[in-house]
Amino acid sequence: MGILDKHKILETNATLLLICSFLVVTIGGIVQITPLFYLENTIEEVEGMRPYTPLELEGRQIYIREGCYVCHSQMIRPMRDEVERYGHYSLAAESMYDHPFQWGSKRTGPDLARVGGRYSDDWHVAHLIHPQSVVPESIMPRYAFLLDRLMDAEIAAERIATHATVGVPYTEEMLENAAADFRAQADPDSDFDGLLERYGENVNVRNFDGEPGVSEMDAMVAYLQMLGTLVDFETFTPDPDR
Repeated sequence: MGILDKHKILETNATLLLICSFLVVTIGGIVQITPLFYLENTIEEVEGMRPYTPLELEGRQIYIREGCYVCHSQMIRPMRDEVERYGHYSLAAESMYDHPFQWGSKRTGPDLARVGGRYSDDWHVAHLIHPQSVVPESIMPRYAFLLDRLMDAEIAAERIATHATVGVPYTEEMLENAAADFRAQADPDSDFDGLLERYGENVNVRNFDGEPGVSEMDAMVAYLQMLGTLVDFETFTPDPDR
């Protein structure tokens, strides 16, 4: 009996095909999952990574709420065309505090993993208010209403506490000062030294939308402006064992 005849038996016997398929999937799953039990950490630790500030985290929540992830991925694959266009390929560590992460390959608009610092705050605000005013061929909808929605610092503090419960390493000091840090990041005239002590000197502190109060526009721009800016890729060296 040839190999094709044996395969015909498998194809014509539904029960046998089901059993064999289950065995193949089981073996494949064991091969993939078992090594994870012997690793202390599946994510390479990278210098510069930190949890989101309260304002950035609120901006990320708005980003998810408005469905921005449907058209914009945050995953640069290690292929020449992507690296030349967007920058260094994405690291798992860059999403270690994301719940949920924004990886994927579906792009109607460009990838945003390295968008931080590429454009001014004014550009981002204009782009969100009227995308076609800065990118004429854009099909992105308008988000001008973000300017009119002021945010509650206490809700931002509650969100920080929620993320702490799922493993994001916010300290007690970060939790206690979350509301104050939220307000301070959007006000360059405030006492923001504590914010920088808790989250690092690379935190952007300024009035992102140029308007009084802390709006959803402030939060969104603060989030976009930090994407891809935490890791110094000029000094980063990949771990060869990872």
